[in-house]
Amino acid sequence: MYRLLIVEDDPVIASAVAEYLAGWGYQVQAVQDFNRVLEEFAAFGPHLVLLDLKLPVLGGFHWCREIRRVSTVPVLFITSASDNITAVTAMGMGADDLIAKPFELSLLAAKIEALLRRAYGFAVAAPLLEHGGLIYNPADATVQYEGQRAELTKNENRILHTLMERRGKIVSRELLMTRLWETDSFVDENTLTVNVARLRKKLEQLGAMDLIQTKKGMGYLLP
Repeated sequence: MYRLLIVEDDPVIASAVAEYLAGWGYQVQAVQDFNRVLEEFAAFGPHLVLLDLKLPVLGGFHWCREIRRVSTVPVLFITSASDNITAVTAMGMGADDLIAKPFELSLLAAKIEALLRRAYGFAVAAPLLEHGGLIYNPADATVQYEGQRAELTKNENRILHTLMERRGKIVSRELLMTRLWETDSFVDENTLTVNVARLRKKLEQLGAMDLIQTKKGMGYLLP
């Protein structure tokens, strides 16, 4: 089932679009906090975004740029402006298509179907993972926090992926060592400690403080 994220501040339009698209078999979610669009995007992991041009606080162009920093999912602009300048600007920001208000819901569904078919065929996009404002992309081993972005080493990527998959639960050192080296038979525990310390420092340099907690004698935790 494809997941669609609606970024539309008009609750009437958002509700009507969500209800109609759910009837087509899509899993649909509408953004609730327009200050945290990117975080809700990462938490939901959509295959396509319906993005209104005029939004409170920050506009659609801004959020399109932010989404493009971390993902290549199709973005379909919903706009009340249908002039050529708007279309050119939208495409320049990384949008894949746009539809002007007022629009027929059947036309919207057709555009969505075409974009999904073009983007994925039978494939499914790898989801982003989000925790505490940190957006993690396992596909390209990158993290982003409040607009700051960093690349992870192979070991940092494996450690963070394991912690993110089990966020809210304590992850043992043994499991992390197994994920890193496939066997813990010949691994010095100090090596794991060094790798976790480097990952923690990299996250702190982005501003994500105290994200990884150490549970003495047990392992590590993303609370």
